[in-house]
Amino acid sequence: MSAEDPVNAEPTAGGFRSLKELIDFASNKALLKGYESMGDSGIAEALPFPFLAIVGQSEMKLALMLGLINPNIGGVLLVGPRGTGKTTAVRSLLELLPSIERSTCHYGCLPEDVETGGIDAVCPECAQKYAAGQPLTAPDRVRLVELPLNARLEEVVGGLDERTVLRERMRIQRGILSQADRNLLYIDEINLLGDDITDAILDAAAQGSYTVRRGPLSATYRARFVLIGSMNPEEGKLRPQILDRFGLRVIVRGLENAEERLEAYRRVHAYLTNPRALIQQYTLESAQAAGEIQQARARLRSVTISDEIASQAIALIQGLGIDSLRAEITWFESARAYAAADSRESVTAADLAAVAPICLRLRRSAFMTDYFKGQAEEETEMTSLLQSLTPR
Repeated sequence: MSAEDPVNAEPTAGGFRSLKELIDFASNKALLKGYESMGDSGIAEALPFPFLAIVGQSEMKLALMLGLINPNIGGVLLVGPRGTGKTTAVRSLLELLPSIERSTCHYGCLPEDVETGGIDAVCPECAQKYAAGQPLTAPDRVRLVELPLNARLEEVVGGLDERTVLRERMRIQRGILSQADRNLLYIDEINLLGDDITDAILDAAAQGSYTVRRGPLSATYRARFVLIGSMNPEEGKLRPQILDRFGLRVIVRGLENAEERLEAYRRVHAYLTNPRALIQQYTLESAQAAGEIQQARARLRSVTISDEIASQAIALIQGLGIDSLRAEITWFESARAYAAADSRESVTAADLAAVAPICLRLRRSAFMTDYFKGQAEEETEMTSLLQSLTPR
């Protein structure tokens, strides 16, 4: 279906064969007229642009959807020039974020803590609840946590709570990384982030937790977040250490089709004129997409990939000269999410092919290739010289 083919018929619930088909339909549906005459309340509200109303950019939308379905993919990096919709797309995810079970305790106690570390692994109040059979969690939506570019290190990891220092005993205030636990952490212009904050994010992402020490006080927080970053390569390169933390890498280009660019303008104009009216036009599809994502997350546990298909994929990775094991981890987890979104429990070669570009690009290092080549030449020279030694 092309952008210039208007869709006039409204879909029925469950009328789509896959999440991709639903996204394609919503992205190409005709914009209804009459939004200019609809009333505006005049109240400032957080009303993100509808994700499904974004024109084109199918690869970017696919990567973000896969990241919502399977957090094990390892995050999404959007690389492209200004004005291509990167930040808009990420903030538009709010209406599609799935539900999870979140701890109701200030300390973040979870049933899994008791299962792995015993009753002493949770606070006394949660220990009593667990013993009484009361839940330690409650349903909550995944949240989008944005890291400001000018954030200080103490704001990111946490520091002394200044409000309690004078009135009561000192305590450490939670930082942004702790608030991002089991959520999405979004960093715009991530290539401009300070080295100290970058290092803190890398450590937390690698361990899934981090420890803050301030004098005699210390606290350990969970930080199991999905990292989403966006950057404009004109403004500087991204450090290899943090680039390696992103599972999916999307090259976001401007729309090349003139009709698509015109349609994008129409939708932006409609949003600026009356955002609530535009959002209402995509309410049905957004609700269906959110439900599909939730079902795909539940189905993901049973999705498998055969050794035969996995072996073929690994051979391809080796043929590309990719050293990092994260390549196949990301590729296989993305393919599992893609199959789950298509209501299937077995990964096919077609699934791997569909997600391969966003999983495998930007993984080869010219520096490491030259480095290993130099080392191989040195090893060959040493071996040749050692063979000339006369054994005694």
